[in-house]
Amino acid sequence: MNFLLSNSSKRRAYRWHQGLTLLALSSISTFCAMAAPVISTQATALDSVAAKTMPANLNEAESEILPAHHNAEQANKYKPVVYQIFTRLYGNKNTTNKPWGTIRENGVGKFNDIDDTALKSIKDLGVTHVWYTGVPHHALIGDYSAIGVSHDDPDVVKGRAGSPYAVKDYYNVNPDLAVDPTKRLLEFQALIERTHKQGLKVIIDIVPNHVARNYHSIIKPEGVRDFGEDDNQALEYAKHNNFYYVIDKQQSSGFQVPDLPESLKPLGGEPHPLSDGQFKEIPAKWTGNGSRLAKPDMNDWYETVKINYGVRPDGSHDFPALPPRYATLGAEQHYAFWQQHSHELPNSWIKFNQIAQYWLAMGVDGFRYDMAEMVPVEFWSYLNSHIKHSHPEAFILAEVYNPALYRDYIQLGKMDYLYDKVDLYDTLKAIMAGQKSTAQIAADQAKVHDIDSHMLHFLENHDEQRIANAAFLGNLTGNTSTDGVDPRYALPAMVVSATLSTSPTLIYFGQEVGEAATQNLGFGHASRTSIFDYAGVPAHQRWMNQGKFDGGQSTTAEVALRAYYQKLLNLSTGKNAPALLGQYDSLDAANRSAVSAAKANNKTNNGSATGYDDATFAFVRFEANTANNKGQKLIIVSNFSQTQAKLFSLKLPQSLITQWQLTDATYPLKDLLEHHAAQLIVEQGEGQVLLQLAPLSSAIFELAH
Repeated sequence: MNFLLSNSSKRRAYRWHQGLTLLALSSISTFCAMAAPVISTQATALDSVAAKTMPANLNEAESEILPAHHNAEQANKYKPVVYQIFTRLYGNKNTTNKPWGTIRENGVGKFNDIDDTALKSIKDLGVTHVWYTGVPHHALIGDYSAIGVSHDDPDVVKGRAGSPYAVKDYYNVNPDLAVDPTKRLLEFQALIERTHKQGLKVIIDIVPNHVARNYHSIIKPEGVRDFGEDDNQALEYAKHNNFYYVIDKQQSSGFQVPDLPESLKPLGGEPHPLSDGQFKEIPAKWTGNGSRLAKPDMNDWYETVKINYGVRPDGSHDFPALPPRYATLGAEQHYAFWQQHSHELPNSWIKFNQIAQYWLAMGVDGFRYDMAEMVPVEFWSYLNSHIKHSHPEAFILAEVYNPALYRDYIQLGKMDYLYDKVDLYDTLKAIMAGQKSTAQIAADQAKVHDIDSHMLHFLENHDEQRIANAAFLGNLTGNTSTDGVDPRYALPAMVVSATLSTSPTLIYFGQEVGEAATQNLGFGHASRTSIFDYAGVPAHQRWMNQGKFDGGQSTTAEVALRAYYQKLLNLSTGKNAPALLGQYDSLDAANRSAVSAAKANNKTNNGSATGYDDATFAFVRFEANTANNKGQKLIIVSNFSQTQAKLFSLKLPQSLITQWQLTDATYPLKDLLEHHAAQLIVEQGEGQVLLQLAPLSSAIFELAH
């Protein structure tokens, strides 16, 4: 979701603003009552990995992607890696980056820029799915009147290029993205075909909670009605109204543009015929984040209006209740339930199913849902079961930030995946900032042990600050800088994030080459790549190298960083490391116990005692033994410290050694990620690995039987 001041910490405050609590939660929810300093370039364990780039044809010998299975009960064929492209920015070769620059001044990427060469470079990273962000036609400041598109008012558009989360027409695509705007849908369809040709799946956004204030589709299919087209605007609420209306007599003058500071004036204060501090909307509609004020606050999502899903203003529901037992039933049973109640569904439910089916029929393979928890769980049961009925392998990812609702949205709402933001992402940031122990990783994983395969892991996306910007950790450490820093400090976190479970990994374009987002380009602020304005992305542009996508302009450090990501992500899919599709077991508790025992016996860290500490983390991933196959066994260990090497004896407890069916012996270990040499010694049924890790180093050891 887009935020006015690009401050992700505002999510929680926004969500409950103006009584939104009652609207955001379904009745089903009651069922489950461093600042980062620049890192020295001295030789470390990373350097030997980074010195060699990965071969360009890494995946050529691999077969086409197998169908995904998104339920925990089903065996995964691979672990998805999702590459998020901000489509407007990805192919832009213009490096001007003038604040509030026009499309002519700063340039814009096109669908056609994401050609076979670009897609092959993405595929080589280990990617399985591409999330094209900002595809549906959203409000923007530009003149497309020649093709029948109405002008958008700068007073209700964030930035010049506009927020991708203020959708204006769900049946068309952003005309900025097309070489020929009259053929923009055809150009997007061609991109879908190119993406599929590379063996990649296509994901786009659906923003169910809100639409642009001036929503109007100019090519909607026959029989489809616009949002609000048939609303009774004299009522604050009606079941089949698509919007809520402000009918308070004290606010009867209609919508009023919020008061904005000079720094956020439309178009940076530049004159524009429609920029007059007014937008005609009588009666005013509720704002997207739930504000019921005719004049919303500057921190409200004032450029959008909230969709009505049959939740009355008092929070009660005007749609059938989904029985709690459906948490244990599959999508087809959910589909059958809603078929039986089809005549009772609010109109907005039908409209969004029409939208989803439209894009699926065009070849899109799945969706990322914006702010899904602001929409009732019952609606998700309806929509997702209809999607799975027509396209069983569709990939469904949702932005949800309330851990208390995770199981509702997965089990009742039939989501495939949710963001693991509030626990794992936040924990990894705190560890990198030196404010939490790595022990919290195991604790976070234990919280979701029953749904871990559904929790998508990430360190960057369009809402979050860039790893390579000091502000990424600055809100934890008090550093206010937005300067660039060496992004390698996050590599241990990336290793853990990508290998901890069978859940997908998300990478944001530019992350793999250390994009730092140090420029203020208009409505957004430095530390996040702008999603509101026309811009170039410098580190990515250097890798893009005028369309060659070969790193020809990249620095040595950028090429080395990408090589590390490429090796890690290709491992993470499990295609060549099947243990990453298998079981997980933490080694953290056992090794912390060993630390305590060593201290009690006054042992020193000389190789005979453990040096495992709050900056190290270890776990195993493994396949179960069978009669014909002992299964792959992996030992994964990371050192999060930026300055201290770690020498320790890693303990594998007897219970694990027994499960792995290992006898007393010495077993060679092969590091699949870096270059560490080690061996597993099993004595009296307990395993030990004597290991030294340089600062910011990780190992993925494969046990040789």
